[in-house]
Amino acid sequence: MSRSLLFVTGTRADFGKLEPLAIAARDAGFTTAFFTTGMHMLDRYGLTKLEVHRTPGVQVHEFLNQRAGDPQDMVLAKTVIGFSDFVKEHAPDLVIIHGDRVEALACALVCATNYIRCAHIEGGEVSGTIDEIYRHCNSKLASHHFVSSDDAARRVMSLGEAAGNIHTIGSPELDFHAGPSGVSIAEVKDRYALPFDDYGICVFHPVTSEAATMGAQAQALLGTLTSSNRNFVLIAPNNDPGSADIFAAIDQLPTERFRVLPSMRFAHFSELMKNAAVMIGNSSAGVREAPFIGLPSLDIGSRQTNRAKSPSVFFADATDDQTISQFLTAQWGKSYPRHDAFGGGSAADRFAAILQSDTFWDAPLQKTFHDVAG
Repeated sequence: MSRSLLFVTGTRADFGKLEPLAIAARDAGFTTAFFTTGMHMLDRYGLTKLEVHRTPGVQVHEFLNQRAGDPQDMVLAKTVIGFSDFVKEHAPDLVIIHGDRVEALACALVCATNYIRCAHIEGGEVSGTIDEIYRHCNSKLASHHFVSSDDAARRVMSLGEAAGNIHTIGSPELDFHAGPSGVSIAEVKDRYALPFDDYGICVFHPVTSEAATMGAQAQALLGTLTSSNRNFVLIAPNNDPGSADIFAAIDQLPTERFRVLPSMRFAHFSELMKNAAVMIGNSSAGVREAPFIGLPSLDIGSRQTNRAKSPSVFFADATDDQTISQFLTAQWGKSYPRHDAFGGGSAADRFAAILQSDTFWDAPLQKTFHDVAG
């Protein structure tokens, strides 16, 4: 009987990273399923659970863990209760969580308290916001770690995790960007009614510790983009506190130059990025995927602070209209060499190979602190 793997996905972003791993595990003979919750379940954000259901050969389990306006601690509590009930019934051999979202934290906590083997994807990253706190908590709760870089591996080791349980595989979403998307830019434009041939991409998420100022930041950034007289495809923000104020600023944009989308299929988003002139905002795609594609990007504000550095990534505050305008003038349409500091597109194969090793499954679940200094 094959071992059962359960991938936890709460957003369109983490699904793009987990899907290649799930497909590789499925093809390696593992029974594979998704626990689908969070933003995936909400109409306002594109009801992206439908994308999870399109993955062939996997099971999909849905759980509604929030209502509009729920604070993060309440979402955490609801997810702990729901996931605890789920794993008691389904008993997965391995739970795979990603990154820094509150859903991942809830599921990692359930795994730790019930001695369920848990793998954390892309731990050891730094970003400077509450996301970093969640991310490091997930690393301490998880029993196994699949990280994107040697720097990330060292950070997880500094948290006291055993070196033998830390595996550097690269960023999984780069597997997809490394090859053809499978769709043409004409198909993307037709599906999403994009009227532009020349466009930038904007994705601006709330920062929970700055929720009170997110509206003003969004108004400043989008005001500068509007004044540039350029065209933008704008992907809606996630559902963290402060998103309502960002949506209010988005609602004021001129529709003839901004195409606002709640979400996109991953293949279509990849092709959109490959044909864009620039990317601007505070999504991790701007500091991880854009450099891999060679797309110039401007990282706005504190959400991705210290996350990554590459020659094609620039930085500005949302209110710094001069720097933003200079970036749009100087970088629009430029192309950079591929930046592969976070892998070359083989993360899924490495992931599956590690899971097929007896050493992985023999690792003890009783954790001890491994002092780097000693």
